[in-house]
Amino acid sequence: MQSSPSPNILGITPIFVFVALIISAGVATSDITAMPVLVGFMLAAGYALLLQPKDKQLSITEKVQLFCQGGGNSNIILLVIIFLMAGAFYSLTIDIGARDATVNLALTWVPQSLILPGLFVICCFISFAMGTSMGTITALSPIGVGLAESLGLSVPLLLGVVISGAMFGDNLSFVSDTTIAATRSQNVKLTDKFKANLLVVLPAAILTAIVLFSLDVGHPPQLEEKSYDLINVLPFVIIVGCALIGMNVVLVLASGIGSAAAVGLLNGSLDTLGLFASIQTGMDWMQNLALIAITIGGIVALMSAYGGISWLIRLLTRRVRSKRGAELSIASLVSFLDLTTANNTIAIVTAGPIAKDLGGEYDADPRRIASLLDIFSCACQGLVPYSPQLLTAAAIGGISPLSLTLYCWYPMMLMVFGLLSVATGWPKFNQPVEASL
Repeated sequence: MQSSPSPNILGITPIFVFVALIISAGVATSDITAMPVLVGFMLAAGYALLLQPKDKQLSITEKVQLFCQGGGNSNIILLVIIFLMAGAFYSLTIDIGARDATVNLALTWVPQSLILPGLFVICCFISFAMGTSMGTITALSPIGVGLAESLGLSVPLLLGVVISGAMFGDNLSFVSDTTIAATRSQNVKLTDKFKANLLVVLPAAILTAIVLFSLDVGHPPQLEEKSYDLINVLPFVIIVGCALIGMNVVLVLASGIGSAAAVGLLNGSLDTLGLFASIQTGMDWMQNLALIAITIGGIVALMSAYGGISWLIRLLTRRVRSKRGAELSIASLVSFLDLTTANNTIAIVTAGPIAKDLGGEYDADPRRIASLLDIFSCACQGLVPYSPQLLTAAAIGGISPLSLTLYCWYPMMLMVFGLLSVATGWPKFNQPVEASL
């Protein structure tokens, strides 16, 4: 059995190289989106290939092999497939008129003063029901972009609303992989974790909705005159319905693409060759995103092999002296792991055993520990510009993912209320812990 690499501070530096490139380019140009994300990650990957673990020397061939294994991880390839299918669905919904019809339907029935909080609540409901932020973002980001264009609002603002609602469900849903990972790692019941989580995230969601309600979206008179054909809304109804009944995200997207293709052929907006061309166009939009995901996977594999992840874990857990310190250390650990891996589920799975040991040593309630693992990993995931969630939304909107972070207000609120929970020790449980089966 291969031993774990020795902790090595240099092993974690590739992610800091990427951040430094983004910041330096932003300062030099007064535009934080100036550095292309893929170029930044490729430069960070090149730097990572120059490093070595502490306890042995790896050849360049071995390091390239590690990079390729990380980039070819099954989770990464699944993300690539999802990205390409999401692009195909988005392109089809534009070309057949589905996006515009859905936007016009929303503008007809939802008061303009409630467009932003209404979109947020809808995204919260859908993501909670389906348990995945990625599915929500791929389904509703096109609608967000369409609303932004119709109302003359900022595209990053509307996509930030979609991401915020998506992260609500990712964190709270009973069927979310983060919820399952957090509860399994602490051996607690889903309902107990839900209760601890809800009391923290609900104030964050309410405050986010209030902020969105306070924004002025304008009152363009021509919006009331727009018409829509209900058949063109069908692809979005199908994709949301399939997600709500728990279908696999690949099958959800396949259903959306198939229904959009059928609608396009029926309403005459596309012929067969036009249909294929539209799918190809959408996939082309996502090629850059797919390469970013593969590059991130490779960098994370190298950082782990160099001992960077081990060093981070040791740094954040070595000075714990109290229950509150244990909770803060756990929150910091899962946050930094999410920053380095851009995957909240992996961050929870990695931090879970350490969190369980720390919690047991300092008598921290495992229900709170499970809740904190989920809260802080999802808060970071909704803010990191290279997370799949932000990359997908940015690709659909045709903007830089760096422009989205400032508008992801719910993850910011979630982080604040999570820290308040650690500081106050609230919510508290009077009943003893019941282990999950």
